[in-house]
Amino acid sequence: MSFPHPLLESRTLGRLRVHAIQAGGQQLDGGAMVGVVPKTLWSRRLPADDKNRIPMGMRCLLIEHDDGLVLLDTGLGNKETAKFHEIYGIENAGGEGRTALEDGIRAAGFAPDDIAVVINTHLHFDHAGGNTWRAPTGEVLPTFPNARYVVQAGERAYAEHPNERTAASYFPPNWAPIVAAGRFEFIAGAREIVSGISVRPTPGHTPYHQSVVVQSGGETLCFLGDVVPTAHHLPLPWIMGYDVEPLVTLESKRTLLAEALREDGMLGCVHDAPAGVGRVVHDGKA
Repeated sequence: MSFPHPLLESRTLGRLRVHAIQAGGQQLDGGAMVGVVPKTLWSRRLPADDKNRIPMGMRCLLIEHDDGLVLLDTGLGNKETAKFHEIYGIENAGGEGRTALEDGIRAAGFAPDDIAVVINTHLHFDHAGGNTWRAPTGEVLPTFPNARYVVQAGERAYAEHPNERTAASYFPPNWAPIVAAGRFEFIAGAREIVSGISVRPTPGHTPYHQSVVVQSGGETLCFLGDVVPTAHHLPLPWIMGYDVEPLVTLESKRTLLAEALREDGMLGCVHDAPAGVGRVVHDGKA
């Protein structure tokens, strides 16, 4: 797999400048990524390698806001082993022992210390792993030391009490050092985080998954998280096998996509390797 490109895509949304940063690539099992959809259907759109894996991105959004820089999701980080990288087909190395996310932030003209707010859609390792980083000393530290981090309180509780199926996705070093530093804010339900940037519950992938809605100058962009991980997941039945409540995901998708279609809002996909931001249309069937 080659690293998904480009590293940085920038656009204007109303008064805001928004940067889509490709924080790395990964390869996951194609069947797991589309659940009950037969391979004869999904392989036409998503060719798999000899291990049945499909290429995916790990996209984050960096928003220039009057209240400071806001970062949506943080990718994988630099803490995992070479074996872990091999299993999940991870390619996210950046400069100076850090990751592509930090490279992308610098390419946008900023530094990790400049980030004011980090919003995690949920705490899975490929969305919150970059919350912290492993220093050369081995110590795990907040990647963005001046930021407040935000996630649903229910997601934290769910992450800290995993079962046999969910434990492989939740790693406490991705949030525990931030909690210890008093920089993690745990919220309940829909909430405006800063003016024009709000979160809304979109459960299904996890029970307390949230998406982030960015509004400015009459324009709207919804950063979907894993409720619609790629553009290929726009059809309602295309739901990941990783989702713990797939029928709940179905209803979250139904509501989100209907709103996006009605309001002509933009959607941001985390895991689509080539397609970062776009608009949904109805083709007469779906």
